[in-house]
Amino acid sequence: MRILFFADNFAPERNAQASRVYERARYWVRWGHEVTVVTCAPNFPEGKLFAGYSNRWRQVETIDGIRVVRVKTFIAANEGRVKRMLDFVSFLPMAVLCACFERRPDVVGATSPQFFAALAGWMASVWHRRPFLLELSDLWPASIEAVGAMKGGLVIRLLTMLEMFLYGRAEVIAAQTPAFRRDLVERGVPAEKVAVVLNGVELSMYGPRQRDGELAEAWGIAPDELVVGYVGTLGMAHGLMGVLDTAEYLRGERVRFLLVGPGAEREMLMLEAARRGLENVTFISSQPKSMMPRVWSLVDVALVHLKDTPVFATVIPSKIFEAMASGKPVLLAAPEGQASELVAMEGAGVHVPSGDLMALARAVGEFAEDGEGRARMATAALRAAPSYSRERQARAMTDLFGGMTGEKKDSIGGRSAAEFHEAGSAVAGVGRGSGL
Repeated sequence: MRILFFADNFAPERNAQASRVYERARYWVRWGHEVTVVTCAPNFPEGKLFAGYSNRWRQVETIDGIRVVRVKTFIAANEGRVKRMLDFVSFLPMAVLCACFERRPDVVGATSPQFFAALAGWMASVWHRRPFLLELSDLWPASIEAVGAMKGGLVIRLLTMLEMFLYGRAEVIAAQTPAFRRDLVERGVPAEKVAVVLNGVELSMYGPRQRDGELAEAWGIAPDELVVGYVGTLGMAHGLMGVLDTAEYLRGERVRFLLVGPGAEREMLMLEAARRGLENVTFISSQPKSMMPRVWSLVDVALVHLKDTPVFATVIPSKIFEAMASGKPVLLAAPEGQASELVAMEGAGVHVPSGDLMALARAVGEFAEDGEGRARMATAALRAAPSYSRERQARAMTDLFGGMTGEKKDSIGGRSAAEFHEAGSAVAGVGRGSGL
């Protein structure tokens, strides 16, 4: 099967979308499919080209057997509104133009959250007269409003029209959570076209390890400190000022908050932590993928933090799966919803309400005092991780592609779209029992 896929982020970028698309595509190639990914020159999140790349009109390379076509775009850092929107929009015409000269695929796919990449995928599917699959990784533009990046108005209305247009044109929508599926069906999208394919993690990259003493010393982490680690984007969606409030409340305890990653709010958070004199908070810049096992080895409790807004009750952050694969208990501070149901179902951690300083502080204190409980949740997390492997997610996606092209399902893993529909009413239906 020839797969043409659109994503504005791709390896060697390291955000959730880039990792998801790259890791799945490697499996597709391994299983004998021909895969072309149309993307842009790697620059996320700082808006600076990665070493060895240029922002040319078209450049082609092969990464692990994946044919990667990179197109010229307006490059901007992952912050601000106008420049980021120009970045998104500029991908559309170049991606479509280059796709028109690609060999005719069997199926075209594209991923969100931003829908201009998805629009490019649909337009390419029309040109090549091939079915189109839309992967829905976020409820965009609702999430834009939720983080306060943009208020309701003409732009949001236009983006919502684009969103609904693409839902109507996609032959299959692969929603990452059952809540996404419910939202679409409630808004009139036919239930039979919406499958649920949970996100996952590349198990080969993670696993339990002894604490890396050399790295701990380099980052100023004492051997007797409980390390509460937040590993990922420090962005507007995450409400990390609440973590600083908790760190201030726990000042003097043997607890260290380790925040590793880039993001639009990183500099602001660092300045605020310095202003408050929070010596129990350590900020580390974005690390290469090869460093992540060492980074996770320092973490005693994996912190997943989201703003208190209803939209975020529908998501399951990818860092939950990374923490589980690393054998770390999860401390989830988020609205009650899909993520909290998954953590509770697997016994992999503790959930506290988003924005509740005292609840978060109490949970950290209980983790510090109850080593046996912490170990029990870590074991449960590690045991559950294979149910959310990237390989199983890749199998499920190829099953959907195969259903669109008339090919048979792969013999291992995954469910058909119809089976996902039956299981989509709860996380339990697409968790361990589903093989995703």
